[in-house]
Amino acid sequence: MTGTEASLRTKSENPFDIAREQFDAAAERLGLESGVREVLRNTQRELSVNFPVRLDSGVVKVFTGYRVQHNTARGPAKGGVRYHPQVSLDEVRALAMWMTWKCAVVRLPYGGAKGGVICNPRTMSRRELESLTRRFTSEIAVIIGPDRDIPASDVNTNAQTMAWMMDTYSMHQGYSVPTVVTGKPISIGGSEGKFEATGRGTAYIVEQAARDAGMDLNSARIVVQGFGNVGAVAAKILHELGARVVGVSDVDGGVYDPRGLDIGDVSEYNERNGRLLGYPSGERLTNDELLALPCEVLIPAALENQLHAGNAAAVRARLVVEAANGPTTPEADRALQERGVVVVPDILANAGGVTVSYFEWVQDRQAFFWTEDEINARLKQIMTASYEAVKARAEREGVNLRTGAYLLAVERVAAASTARGLYP
Repeated sequence: MTGTEASLRTKSENPFDIAREQFDAAAERLGLESGVREVLRNTQRELSVNFPVRLDSGVVKVFTGYRVQHNTARGPAKGGVRYHPQVSLDEVRALAMWMTWKCAVVRLPYGGAKGGVICNPRTMSRRELESLTRRFTSEIAVIIGPDRDIPASDVNTNAQTMAWMMDTYSMHQGYSVPTVVTGKPISIGGSEGKFEATGRGTAYIVEQAARDAGMDLNSARIVVQGFGNVGAVAAKILHELGARVVGVSDVDGGVYDPRGLDIGDVSEYNERNGRLLGYPSGERLTNDELLALPCEVLIPAALENQLHAGNAAAVRARLVVEAANGPTTPEADRALQERGVVVVPDILANAGGVTVSYFEWVQDRQAFFWTEDEINARLKQIMTASYEAVKARAEREGVNLRTGAYLLAVERVAAASTARGLYP
């Protein structure tokens, strides 16, 4: 992944506890039957693996990885694989649960899954990353598959990672299986528009939410935390739409210019150097300082727990659009709501990635591919319709957008679980 999609983590917050708290609130409001509630607040399947990789030095190191499937009532499990030093089982559990709700919000026929390996990819060579990916894929091959669980790229993984995963799985089967992962290179069945999908979907949501907040994007100041695949694409598209992107950041900190950054130039620098550190224009600042910048729209596009009880009061944005998974703790959510800050939740705002992953899966199954214009048009239609459905539910129930999204998602998954019943 170019630039790092993230960086910071508040260790005091357990993401799975947060995910369950969010679910419990929706389940209580929906009046879910206790048995269904018990099923949905737990994961369906968890696989932990410890596997050896021979490093370039000749040393053999054992890595730990996870693949968690939260729920498959609405279809095969779907979710990314991340490489990060702070991957934990509870993080992967939370991400899998959030994927279930995300797929349900945008009406994709999937359940949620997630995977991760505890490693620092920034210190590993390409050969080491390939060896790690292939061995990890071999270890989790027992539970993934085109109709069972379809991995995708995530933090610190990319199209090349997915190519290695697809090839490894295919070698085990004895024939090519392009539908086993999404986010692949176009040369082996990837989809047009996939690289930009999450950031593009976020930009579509910003357009909708800004309009409803009475903002003119042409005069809106945008701040993006996390200048990786998602944040950089969202910043670029919003810049093209006329918004003024005044601040961006990565793992090393951020850069700020109240007159607006030249996002094309920032992106080129980031591509060349792999990070924003040393960018010659604008004012350097920390990630904490970036989150407190004066702006109309704040887009957290890093890791979870970036907005928390300790910094929510410093946020000066009118609109927070969650391009990352779980970037706002419940305490911060309540604090922002009390101040009138509108938060568009992750399970809606960053659903563009899994939506185009679904498009890729469908195209591979049909062996018939769409143009990038068709992909983007279908994506915009789904993101716009999903936003309107969430907003309508929130207004009808008199709740915020996060609660509205959860009510829709949990209701849909609960209906599928109830219809299918318990086996045996």
